[in-house]
Amino acid sequence: MITLTPEAQAIVDAHQDLAIPMDRAPTVSFSRTEETYRHAKQACLALGFIEIDAECLAQAWLAMTLRKKHFDPLSWPADGVDFGMKPLPRAEGFAACPKELGLYAVLPNAAWVARMARAGVPTLQLRYKSDDPQAVRNEVQAAVRAVQGTQSLLFINDHWQEALQANAYGVHLGQEDLQSADIPALQAAGLRLGLSSHGYAEMMIADQYGPSYIAMGAVFPTTLKQMPTAPQGPGRLHAYAHLMRDYPLVAIGGIDGQNLSRVMTSGVGSVAVVRAITAAQNPEEASALLIAQMQQHRSDSLRA
Repeated sequence: MITLTPEAQAIVDAHQDLAIPMDRAPTVSFSRTEETYRHAKQACLALGFIEIDAECLAQAWLAMTLRKKHFDPLSWPADGVDFGMKPLPRAEGFAACPKELGLYAVLPNAAWVARMARAGVPTLQLRYKSDDPQAVRNEVQAAVRAVQGTQSLLFINDHWQEALQANAYGVHLGQEDLQSADIPALQAAGLRLGLSSHGYAEMMIADQYGPSYIAMGAVFPTTLKQMPTAPQGPGRLHAYAHLMRDYPLVAIGGIDGQNLSRVMTSGVGSVAVVRAITAAQNPEEASALLIAQMQQHRSDSLRA
């Protein structure tokens, strides 16, 4: 266990909604000598933040405390200036997409894209897996054709070259793809860019690219892919969404009709689902119910 200073313990006590279980006690290391930074680093590690996120937060805690001229354990860094973020919009950023992308269906092939476009799902992602380059090109082109004449916006996962060739609306990339993708070419072509993030450090990396939207997760446990971090939970999602509130935001990871309202209260403008649609007995009906739930939540929020 970490031996906490009283100030660090005060932060932990005030922000238990951000805590997630740890497999083992973390090793505490410091890059600075300021006491506020050290208190915050201890607290963030004790709350279960991974090292790079704890470091990012501790730096922001120090900046926030210096800006406000006092230490307040009840506060939580939620101002971009404390993380070194530039204000939005930025001339060098990617083309804009709607602030609220609505229901965002992540789909395995072009046939599913066509089906959900016809069903009126506002945002779609083709996540097609194949080692055959020609099969990938064919699937991307078919998916782009499938949304023509509909209101659905289509993002292509990973296959950015094929998305460029097919003149897709946008691409979605993971952090691991940023070094290999031709970011300037995507931007010059006017494609929208969505980027994945799994915590504070990755959100700051995503912000440097000025993407069209930022995806945040996994919110809840998911068996669809191996995640680099533990499920973040709705408490952290609220904190992430508050900090990144000027971006279009997409929550992803284990979301379905049972937990949708807990996600929507964070303020995100979009919720990505996979199995809630593809594993449903009637995907069209399932998507319609999810869209209705999201619309009802927005109506209730406006009346509140």
